[in-house]
Amino acid sequence: MARSIQIVVDTQAAHELADWWAETLNWVVEPTDEAFIRRMLDEGFASDSDTEEHRGQIVWRGAAAITPGDLGDGPSRQRILFQDVPEAKNVKNRLHIDVRMPEVPLGQARDALLARGATYLESGSQGPHHWHVMADPEGNEFCVSG
Repeated sequence: MARSIQIVVDTQAAHELADWWAETLNWVVEPTDEAFIRRMLDEGFASDSDTEEHRGQIVWRGAAAITPGDLGDGPSRQRILFQDVPEAKNVKNRLHIDVRMPEVPLGQARDALLARGATYLESGSQGPHHWHVMADPEGNEFCVSG
């Protein structure tokens, strides 16, 4: 039986980075169940320090996830979870995300990401394949290709 996985990205601002990646991938941020959070607060299972406000909504502090939009729980579910950690990123990633954007020219994709806060690091190619190595607003490396 196939197992499902999720990719977890350590961050300093989970909700903001989840928003950035959701827009980059044309995915959606998983909705927050504000009624559930309020119930957990009211029943003493959580405290105000476990929550924060993001885009006018109460959310769990330091964690946000994105998906392609299908919120099913099957073995093929894709999900990226962003979670806050106390330390800042300080070395190159050993794992990175490759983003394929075949609908736009590669240079245009790079420029659009730069305009949204990404950083250009370098370009690469292998045979007919070309890509740009970029970093998201928190410095996590990723590649963009056509």
